[in-house]
Amino acid sequence: MVELVSVAALSENRVIGRDGELPWPSLPADRAQYRALVADAPVVLGRRTFDSMRDDLPGRAQVVVSRSRDAVDASTARVAGGVSDALSALSAVGADVAYVLGGGVTYHLFQPHVSRMVLSHVPGAYEGDSTFPAWDETAWTVAREEPRDGFTLREWVRRPPEA
Repeated sequence: MVELVSVAALSENRVIGRDGELPWPSLPADRAQYRALVADAPVVLGRRTFDSMRDDLPGRAQVVVSRSRDAVDASTARVAGGVSDALSALSAVGADVAYVLGGGVTYHLFQPHVSRMVLSHVPGAYEGDSTFPAWDETAWTVAREEPRDGFTLREWVRRPPEA
């Protein structure tokens, strides 16, 4: 089964976007680490997020979660109607690891299925229309924390369920 990892930049109030853009000033170091992380793996993203990245698609293959089968026309992209379709599409491309890239609805749909989160925590609270889902921090461990220029990168790992 494919391991799902959410990758996001979020503010202190979990905002991830406003009007299809990041609500904070550009963070080149965050963009660089994000691109390097997902470069050789398939990614899962919603249609609006896919559309916003159409000129520079991330990952080696994209699974676009959309109710419309005509939502994408990129040769590297497949459309999935929901979580189970997306997991089937990821299996079909032979993925061991896939990255969930948003937006907010897609993160919410996949949150119960991810085993890791690589989150760029941006200081400050921002106004926005898209948020990252809340998570029970007691069910997760911070496996890595690195202060970076303008953000702190944290890798969260889901704790195994207690027997």
